[in-house]
Amino acid sequence: MNKALSLTITPRAQTGRSASRRVRKANQIPAILYGKHTTPQTLSVDAPELVRLLKAVAGRALLIELVQKDKAEKSLSFLQEIQRDPITDKYLHVDLQEVKADEKLEINVPISLVGEAFGVKQQAGVLEIATHTVRIRCLPKDLPPVIEVDISELKINETLKIANLKVVSGVEYRDLPGQPVVSVLSVEEQTIPDAAAATPSAGAAAPAAGAAAKPAAGAAAAKPAAGAAAKPAAGAAKPAAPAKK
Repeated sequence: MNKALSLTITPRAQTGRSASRRVRKANQIPAILYGKHTTPQTLSVDAPELVRLLKAVAGRALLIELVQKDKAEKSLSFLQEIQRDPITDKYLHVDLQEVKADEKLEINVPISLVGEAFGVKQQAGVLEIATHTVRIRCLPKDLPPVIEVDISELKINETLKIANLKVVSGVEYRDLPGQPVVSVLSVEEQTIPDAAAATPSAGAAAPAAGAAAKPAAGAAAAKPAAGAAAKPAAGAAKPAAPAKK
């Protein structure tokens, strides 16, 4: 097992938005720890310490030892979710999932591409990544930080799928075997859909232009109609003929 990182946690009793705001003002981040065999615990973690932890994790799947002051026992966990403010980008909340050393866990592990695809280097193809993580099941001691995918031999119009990934000791892939991971596409496959999408737009523009031109021509023909309307008005101004006795 890779050496677990460490994070200090502090239990907190108060919950809710007001309590969370007070925690953040104290330069702490609200957190929760949950697992299959434990009751969810509301916690707080030191904001600078969390930032240092995330830099050490660097997007990898790593286990974290949770250290609580005045308590010798440590919990083993991993980062399940981190919420951030979309405007300020500050951390709002952390979800930690507890795991047991002797119990298998399911986790999404990032993919790391190795090498340069033959289809890109020699055949002018375009690399397309279908997924950036894979779902695996393993014991904590067997957890790989990343799943390496060698794409060196991948030729144009070929796809690597879950079933093609290398075997990792103690690791079981949970995604469907036929799920694509990475492909090399030909340039035509990239450009043809774009051209097809552009054709209806160009065709739709022509009728619209023609439709706009016809009313304009009709507007010019409205002058005689205006003149025709004026003659009856002039005739209506003549006095009626006297009736014969």
